Amino acid sequence: MGYDLKIVGGRIIDGTGKPAYEGDVGIKDGKVVALGKAPEASDATINAGGRIVAPGFVDIHTHYDAQINWDPMLSISPWHGVTTVVMGNCGFGIAPTRKEHRDLIVRTLENVEGMSVKSLEAGLGADWSFETFPEYLDSVENGGSSINVAALLGHTPLRLYVMGPESTERAATDEEVARMKGIMREGLEAGALGFATSKSPTHVGYEGRPVPSRMAEFSEIRDIASALGEQKAGIIQATVGRDLSFDEFAELNKISGRNVSWTALLGGGGVLNVGSMEEQLTQSAELVKNGYAVFPQVTCRPLNFEFRFDQPFLFQSMPAFAPVNKADHAGKLKLYADADFREGFRAAVQGGMRAAWEKTVVSFCSNMPDYEERLVSEIAKEKGVDSLDLALDLSLESDLTTRFRIPVANSNEDDIAILLKDPATVLGLSDAGAHASQLCDACFSTHLLGHWVREKKVLSLEEAVRMLTSRPAEVFGIKDRGKLEKGAPADVVVFDPDTVGASALRRVHDLPAGEDRLIADAIGVTAVVVNGTLIRENGTDMLSAGDKLPGRLLRNGMAA
Repeated sequence: MGYDLKIVGGRIIDGTGKPAYEGDVGIKDGKVVALGKAPEASDATINAGGRIVAPGFVDIHTHYDAQINWDPMLSISPWHGVTTVVMGNCGFGIAPTRKEHRDLIVRTLENVEGMSVKSLEAGLGADWSFETFPEYLDSVENGGSSINVAALLGHTPLRLYVMGPESTERAATDEEVARMKGIMREGLEAGALGFATSKSPTHVGYEGRPVPSRMAEFSEIRDIASALGEQKAGIIQATVGRDLSFDEFAELNKISGRNVSWTALLGGGGVLNVGSMEEQLTQSAELVKNGYAVFPQVTCRPLNFEFRFDQPFLFQSMPAFAPVNKADHAGKLKLYADADFREGFRAAVQGGMRAAWEKTVVSFCSNMPDYEERLVSEIAKEKGVDSLDLALDLSLESDLTTRFRIPVANSNEDDIAILLKDPATVLGLSDAGAHASQLCDACFSTHLLGHWVREKKVLSLEEAVRMLTSRPAEVFGIKDRGKLEKGAPADVVVFDPDTVGASALRRVHDLPAGEDRLIADAIGVTAVVVNGTLIRENGTDMLSAGDKLPGRLLRNGMAA
């Protein structure tokens, strides 16, 4: 027979949680055809001596919906061993979108997912090749990708498509809900992985309006979700918020019969104010005990946001920021200098974000570089001024280019360890493709293996690999990924357990229109294989965007 590619001499961890074993992997026509012993000759060989050979990692929480249009390599996820991603989370996406609503979708993504309008406009171009969700899936498939992609149908573009701008203002009529349900059914028939929605108060769209999904009554969400039950297909992903929490998650699971995964169960609560971690874990365990398939997403990294006051994402839901959300650049400068605005902002911070604000640091300040990586509160104390006044003054002096880093949640590693070990949770929330200038957690996989396995010894290698592969695939209904077994698609990552990890973040300007983003380099990742094709080796791309790319669109969670 012979192989197209053979990986020899490694320790195989198959993704199921079973112990590692020495062996080889033989790959032919994009499939694993030999496991353990692979005696035939091969066209190409990877020597994995001293390294782990595992299934490609599965990232269930990304926002690559727009980026895939200009970056089919989906950087930086493959760098860190990710071979399958799910996009469309939190109810956001770019389809279905009418031509006259494109600007509203772009401006919503600017606010709610920290995406640059300049970058989105340059990357997507003036003429989108799709309007409906089935057309979007076809566009993704025709455009190709370096890794596998599955897409959720998002409630925000769905609602905007049916209701227009009024989707940010009111409840839907029965007829509008029926149309949304019909479009959801159409999306599932075309291959949507499921339905995603959000009621998070932090999700603020253009002009400071709530994103459309936040205006939906629960009956609307339930009716749309019932389409999944009727089709017997799909996953429901929800971002927690008022009127969309544990009771509603259980009801959505009951009405649809489909898994529900919600974002996100975080240590410390941070600025989200959704109850203590312990309370949420107890409620999750109670749902599982009562037979509900509801899975909270957790992350293995602290949730830190870098922000500038020209895009004050974390504060936009505060009433004090209502005029800021509608202001242009000059208007923001005027408001930030206003004493009454500052008092309102100060009261809001003291009310719900005091602990996080006290830990906020200056991450970039062109006119005062000595302040960088120092606590705002510490600098303010030295100067004898209020810390919020200091931050706003630094911002005004730099024309709003000064950056700050604030710890939102997960700052206590003891909390993270508890969440990672809890049997009800699933690993997610990388947010890859979103908040590009504000955070970078697309490196979660290598961070898990380096920090939580090797350094902290909280997880075994086998447990960690299962959390990165078969566990998320099973929860999200991705049917043919997540395990190394004969006959399975050959998505494989080879890494060195003694060195694997993620570098410190660095800022680059490689988005369309020269816009910036934070990235992290992968350490100790020897090879990444997608559907039998080697796409990365020793930190170098083996293919470019112009090549025939091996990633597949996973319609309903499976390659055709």
